Amino acid sequence: MSNCNSGWLMKSCFPTDQPPPNSYHHFSAPAPAPAPATTTVCSLPDDLLLDILSRVTQSSLSSIPFVCHRWSHLIDSPQFYHLRRPRGLLHFAVFVLSFSDSGFLAGNYELGSHDNYWRTTTTSYSLLCGGGYDESVSYSHARLAAIGRWIYVIGKSTMLRCDTWTGVVIPRSKMSVFRKKFAVAVVAGKIYVAGGSTRTAAVEEYDPETDSWRVVCHAPKMRYGCIGTSIDGVLYVIGGLKIGGGDGARTTAGGGANVNYASSMDLYDVEANRWLRSRAVPSGGCAVAACSSGDCVYVVASHAVELSFWRFNGSRRGVGFGEWCRLKSPPLPTQVRLDGTVRFSCVGVEEKVVLIQIMGCIDDLLRRSGRSTRGVKEALVLVYDSGNGEWSRGPDMPDVVRRAACVCVEW
Repeated sequence: MSNCNSGWLMKSCFPTDQPPPNSYHHFSAPAPAPAPATTTVCSLPDDLLLDILSRVTQSSLSSIPFVCHRWSHLIDSPQFYHLRRPRGLLHFAVFVLSFSDSGFLAGNYELGSHDNYWRTTTTSYSLLCGGGYDESVSYSHARLAAIGRWIYVIGKSTMLRCDTWTGVVIPRSKMSVFRKKFAVAVVAGKIYVAGGSTRTAAVEEYDPETDSWRVVCHAPKMRYGCIGTSIDGVLYVIGGLKIGGGDGARTTAGGGANVNYASSMDLYDVEANRWLRSRAVPSGGCAVAACSSGDCVYVVASHAVELSFWRFNGSRRGVGFGEWCRLKSPPLPTQVRLDGTVRFSCVGVEEKVVLIQIMGCIDDLLRRSGRSTRGVKEALVLVYDSGNGEWSRGPDMPDVVRRAACVCVEW
């Protein structure tokens, strides 16, 4: 045993750089060098991962939120939109939603696209918020508001948020005030609603970050059937009829309560928390549709036998704020009679205005009146180009989407 202490056999039990002399044993291959650390997509910092995800085509966006919570959080961030916009990967589209007792039909249309048609999908919300007949009634006069890729469907007693990328619909907090046929608009990433209540003139603000509503002020008039839009940090509450007798509502000089607000506007400066004065539509009439585009508010007014189309300068950064200009009227078919069976929706898409004329029970109405139904569409789409001041015909809205609410989404 003592000989082993100095022999080559004992030495071979320990690692050595040189082989023992006169040895005939087989040597093992040298140990491989440690492999370099691999870099995976998940190990990338947020800024690099955002840059990669922001290049994904729109058709693949729907699967990103389901990869992991981190990816879902990243595409929800404002930085994601800021990266896609200069690359031309964001597009403006008109979305329309029509409601039933089992869910809703959605359609979208991109102006200037080579397809030039409406894409329709069916989404069911009954399993998500206990849907059914009561819910369809609640959303029968719903208003829509878009923030980013999300559409907020605001009913008189409930609210939903629809993801235009994934089609996922989830319930959100409802308004604190029961409303119907109210005005809604988005200002600085928050939703504002006004009018539509017989009890109060309160204006509410919804914060998507906290999913909560709060009353921010009271309007000078209580309006029903009004329209909302926004420009330059100002909420516009347009048209409608007077309801109620107090809480900010005005009466006539003789003390009567029968006041028509159909062509007037109330302007609320959100940041300054004050109401601004504004002239009504110069020709009077009844404001039946309105929207904002660029620095202007566009209003369609009905005069019983014809429509007029107006532009209001909403830019407070230069001269001309508050000035009205009459524009070329929308070219409606001669068979269309402006009565209670015709409803209009208006939405601004960049520098264009999309006017959607929706007729209810058109066949029965025309047959009873003896008029021809040829050439009359239930959902006619007209597009006004503010650049050349001309109207053009857009693709008719699908017949399956009836009495729809509309909104413009950048997605």
